[in-house]
Amino acid sequence: MDFISAILQLLIASVLVFFISGRLIGSQISLMKRILSVLISVSLTTFVFWYTYLRGSDYYDQGIVSNVVNITTLIWLGSMLLISMLLYLFFELFDSIELNENGTPVGRRSYFKTLITYWKRQKRLREVVGIAVTNGVTRTMKYARAREDERELAKALRDTLEQCGGVFIKFGQVLSTRKELLSPIFIEELEKLQQHVKPLTEQQVDQIIAENFNAGTHQIFSYISKTPLASASIGQVHKAVLKETNEPVVVKFLRPDVKNIMQDDLSILMEFARWISSKSQWAENLGFYDLAKGFSMALKEEIDFIIEARNMEQVAKIVERGSIDVKVPKVYRECSNSNVVVMEYIKGKSVTVGNALFTDLGIDRHQFAQTLLYSFLEQTLISGIFHADPHPGNIYIEETTGRVAILDYGAVGRLAELQQEGLKYFLVGIHQNDAALVVDGIAQLVENAEQINRHEMEQAISQILLKINYVSTIPTDELMYSIFSVVREFGLHFYPSVNVALRAIVTLDGTLSVICPGFRIFSEVKDFSNDYLKSSLLKPFKHPGETKDLIEEELALLLPNIRKIPRRLDQLFRKVESGKIILHHDIFSDKANSMFVTQLFSRFVLLMVGITFGIISVALLAISQFIHNAYAIYLNTAAYLGLFLCAILLVRLSIQAIRDMKRTK
Repeated sequence: MDFISAILQLLIASVLVFFISGRLIGSQISLMKRILSVLISVSLTTFVFWYTYLRGSDYYDQGIVSNVVNITTLIWLGSMLLISMLLYLFFELFDSIELNENGTPVGRRSYFKTLITYWKRQKRLREVVGIAVTNGVTRTMKYARAREDERELAKALRDTLEQCGGVFIKFGQVLSTRKELLSPIFIEELEKLQQHVKPLTEQQVDQIIAENFNAGTHQIFSYISKTPLASASIGQVHKAVLKETNEPVVVKFLRPDVKNIMQDDLSILMEFARWISSKSQWAENLGFYDLAKGFSMALKEEIDFIIEARNMEQVAKIVERGSIDVKVPKVYRECSNSNVVVMEYIKGKSVTVGNALFTDLGIDRHQFAQTLLYSFLEQTLISGIFHADPHPGNIYIEETTGRVAILDYGAVGRLAELQQEGLKYFLVGIHQNDAALVVDGIAQLVENAEQINRHEMEQAISQILLKINYVSTIPTDELMYSIFSVVREFGLHFYPSVNVALRAIVTLDGTLSVICPGFRIFSEVKDFSNDYLKSSLLKPFKHPGETKDLIEEELALLLPNIRKIPRRLDQLFRKVESGKIILHHDIFSDKANSMFVTQLFSRFVLLMVGITFGIISVALLAISQFIHNAYAIYLNTAAYLGLFLCAILLVRLSIQAIRDMKRTK
């Protein structure tokens, strides 16, 4: 019976601690964390209380019931409460879940599931770091200090990415296209990375169709090729014929479980990039972490085929409204979702293997290359939405018409109007050997433009431009690499979208060289800019009716405000003459500022109160050591209560500070 009553007392104490600790912490608390904290604190303190006080005493024989209210038991209960709060603080410290503005978790997950995921990721990260160290992270650090043996470092990086596999190989392949960032030695090594992907089986293809369309293959397609046209790490492409319309189409399937694998590996890649940037000055200067971050964001979009379908529709509308005639495949949205995209089949060949088509159709290679470039520039410099991966495999010659066909819209870039203008200055400035114009462009393309030292940067850019004077062709990749090196040396950082555009330009330059060797991209950019400027200036004269309507609309919006100007000016002058205009600025007039200052002051007060309780309590404990009568008991009691209150206040403030750090902007 005593055992049952003791268990009942423990349950009552646990319930009290559960509710009191929640109120004292003053935060929205996870139920699992509160329960776990209370269970651990009750178990621990009860064992310590029994082992140090009850075991072997008369109280052990009499039970706990008759001795609940005494000093030792109160200390036991207080310790139970304090330890539960400290445990919750520990759990809160290692919980990576972000909070919104109201302090509620964003995307709440099971705490145990979070721990398991964290353990798996840390195991994989240790494996990746071990591979990096084995393959020469020490050489990376040596290179960072002395810049010795670039080939050795490039091989170490390639071996590391290759042995890590999966996303790391794909990241290395993307890096191999960044000729504007990496030296030719790195590009040569990273281009050796190969990812061997086993094609999906017929059963897997049928299962994907059944899962995504709630129907079998034969209900949607009258024919689907069992042999894929192409197979990659993300998706696989098959030729098919729609059953309803009998149109030839291309079906792109997302590989099973690729989203889960990508998500895990991308988080490991980001941790690896952060680690290697902290160990290597070379990686930090290169912006290795930012490269990994940009790659991660792009890949997350690439594995969602709804985004690819939307990208295709956007570029198709831009091309339709523009003046350059290129082919963008039609997308069948009714048959597409996040895992499958169905698009028009383009009959033709890639420019890499299309020499026979160029000859048979009598296509002018220079004009074909110019059309591709002008289409890209129209997308980039006018609309701001552009195909971001124009490598030769994505550029086709349409067999029936000889037109340029642009495929694969998993990667699409977007530039704001200011960045479009900056990119135009940048490209035209290179062609005209105008360092000032290039720097003007860079100032609109970087995030920290206020740090630009114009005089020194113009001198550095001038030295680069002088090296390409009086040559027949401009080596684009070497030129861009030199300019990017200057930008990095000045501590400047391009916007992520600008990085995408510049990488696309370098990739496009390689494609244009395949189509028409000796094609001069920068002089063509100048011609395009001149033609576009002329057409913009002459447009009102070509369509006077539209111009007249536009002017009337703008005047209709402006006239009401224009009519108010004289009256408002008169009122302003009168107030100036009477001395009634007073400039006043109060930081507390803004609600957000007022709330911030109030919270900061209130937490400072709580901190001072907690520290004061702690100091006074320690002083009382010290004084009680010199008193040998019953009054010492009261001093000790007051001191312990003060320390208890001090601990509660400090724990509460610590939890609030942790939650503020995790709160999303």
